[in-house]
Amino acid sequence: MISIVVALVLPWLSLMLRGRILQGILCLLLQITLIGWLPAAVWALMVIMKDERGA
Repeated sequence: MISIVVALVLPWLSLMLRGRILQGILCLLLQITLIGWLPAAVWALMVIMKDERGA
């Protein structure tokens, strides 16, 4: 539950906490623009859901 909140608020941080450093940096670059915030949050949520389903 907390990871989902972090993914919505700080998508880049949620990716970095999952060990995906390069994706986190790319997500941060995408998130810098307000237009990119929504795709970054969706991307982080998809990664979290995929990781939780696979674990």
